[in-house]
Amino acid sequence: MRDDLISPRNRTWLRNSELNPVVDAYINYLSHYGYSEQSIRTYSHSVAHFAYWLTKKKAPLGSIDEATISQFLHQHLPVCDCSRRCRRSFFSVRAALGHLLKVLRVEGKISPAAPAFAGPLGEEIARYEAYLKEVRGLAKSTRISRMRYVRAFLLHQFGRQAIAMERVEPSNITRFITLSSEGFKPASAQVIAGSVRSYLRFRAFVGDRTEPLIAAAPSVAQWRLATVPKALSPAEVERVLNAFDRTTAIGQRDYAMVRCLTDLGLRASEVAHLQIDDVNWRAGTLRIKGAKGLRIQLLPLPIQTGEAIVDYLRHGRPATRRRTLFVRHHGPVDYPVGTGIVSGAIRRACVRCNLNSGIGTHVLRHTAACRMLQAGATIKEIADVLRHRSLDTTMIYAKVDLVRLSRVAAPWPGQSS
Repeated sequence: MRDDLISPRNRTWLRNSELNPVVDAYINYLSHYGYSEQSIRTYSHSVAHFAYWLTKKKAPLGSIDEATISQFLHQHLPVCDCSRRCRRSFFSVRAALGHLLKVLRVEGKISPAAPAFAGPLGEEIARYEAYLKEVRGLAKSTRISRMRYVRAFLLHQFGRQAIAMERVEPSNITRFITLSSEGFKPASAQVIAGSVRSYLRFRAFVGDRTEPLIAAAPSVAQWRLATVPKALSPAEVERVLNAFDRTTAIGQRDYAMVRCLTDLGLRASEVAHLQIDDVNWRAGTLRIKGAKGLRIQLLPLPIQTGEAIVDYLRHGRPATRRRTLFVRHHGPVDYPVGTGIVSGAIRRACVRCNLNSGIGTHVLRHTAACRMLQAGATIKEIADVLRHRSLDTTMIYAKVDLVRLSRVAAPWPGQSS
């Protein structure tokens, strides 16, 4: 046991607990994935607290699972009186115990994780996900969102029993969507209704007659093109780009990611999924694949974007066997960045340059589209760069082209000619 990383009291709690045999494995796990010594101390502190609680409960090592950790987090932590120095930050403690579960399973001390949903419900969700991925070609984030509401619908309708669509009435569809959408904004309610329709189309795909059920799904009142896309001015874009410390490795990475967003209008998921092999330096192109749908598309790589990527690859990117272009620099290292890191880079840059901290990746995507429009690009050309499947999606940008709109605007009634 690393005495320099664990306080005397925590060492006592761990040595007198069922977790004593895995303490070294836990610390080695965190070290292997690049966590700092301060993070290891913080996580070990939470594990020691958990060990002390287990000892008081006289719980054996093999009984530890997600339910045990949930009980500790939600029942014990809010009323804990074990010690004033115990950490009570929910997210930090949950992260520490999540790593502990992984180590315990790798060491063979506890049973493998049970599937979230077994039986007929789990099998149905697995079939539906395969349909969304292989037939519809939807992105992972979209599949997760739809499966969430479909799972809730199936639980509401069938519980843990077999899925029997002949028992579903149109009124069941209407009632579920209405109740689930209560208190939601129109866009969120539309996602719920769309998820249920998607599942019913899947059932039609496998041979069920679900047309009456699809027709029963209520439409959510939300007018197309009712809003104006929010975009940054050229001066604001420069402020964001200048807010990165490009003398540091993380600053170089974040700057290169944001250049991909502002120059090419990529989605956060597309930036996170970029591979080194997606850049064709000779042809000056960038390959976009797998972020939304199954299509693969080539985009021209702007010089400034390419220079930012080269600077990161040469001076900032840590040594790793992964071919992912943008990787983590803090634990767990040797892992690709996620969409949260891409979005976080923008939020922090906006705070540093005193812009609205609520600016997200889609604002930069809108900004890229507006810049192309101002440069004279057509709606079709913008749709091609943004990889929209329908021109209707791109038409919203016509609302910000004030110069062209002024040419077709009718005179105000009563205005002198």
